[in-house]
Amino acid sequence: MTEPYDCTECKASLFGLKYILKENNPYCIKCYDELFSNNCEVCQKLISCTSKDLSYKGRHWHSECFLCVTCSQSLVERPFATKGDLLMCVECYSSEYSSKCHSCLKTIMPGSKKMEHKGNSWHKNCFTCNRCQQPIGTRSFIQKDANNYCMPCYEIQFAPQCITCKKPITTVGVNYRDQPWHKECFVCIGCKQQLAGQRFTSRDDFAYCLDCFCNLFAKKCAHCTGPISGIGGTKYISFEQRQWHTDCFNCKGCSASLVGRGFLTCKDDILCPECVTDS
Repeated sequence: MTEPYDCTECKASLFGLKYILKENNPYCIKCYDELFSNNCEVCQKLISCTSKDLSYKGRHWHSECFLCVTCSQSLVERPFATKGDLLMCVECYSSEYSSKCHSCLKTIMPGSKKMEHKGNSWHKNCFTCNRCQQPIGTRSFIQKDANNYCMPCYEIQFAPQCITCKKPITTVGVNYRDQPWHKECFVCIGCKQQLAGQRFTSRDDFAYCLDCFCNLFAKKCAHCTGPISGIGGTKYISFEQRQWHTDCFNCKGCSASLVGRGFLTCKDDILCPECVTDS
């Protein structure tokens, strides 16, 4: 003989009735719904245990209430997206919120690959070189006049040619006398040292670092024989085809500076009047 089987909550007999076990305790349908079932997010009504309960991130819906907020199409067994607390089918979400391709102006669907640059978006296959029309993908490119170019095409079409090596300049270059050089090609004609970023001068259309220019062309000081560059306003003393650094223009006898003073010469020496008198 079967033992009585009663609802744990209301104690009513469950003989011949549907019931639900929860943690090995039997409940009639009514009590189970009141105790454990969820309310629908849309209609706020109870979702009976005899109905399908659709849940997403702790929220619950009747299957007939699980709809796109824009087009009201059912989202049951369909991909969907959310905007805040709103449910939307992928098509409506894409139309309203997804990026538009800068090239074809069509929607870039969620989950599809896209390329982004300076606030614009492209389908992967629409992000192409303006010259060769091949997809750029993850390769390096340059944007010019709102168009994108792969590096080889940009070099062919736009990059200036280095005066020295005749190759295109695509990175940092040097412009001197309206002619372009690669930074590494703009060097002293004498020692081949790079001149970008340092002082230099030129002679007969050739560029020289200051050391090479002074060694090759500068006048020599009559006292120390070092070069007198005269570059950048450097002051020097000149007398009878001889030149001196201002620091070297001193009396041979007492070593006093003769800059701005009277002096006399004795063969190759220069003397102050006092030393001439003493001698």
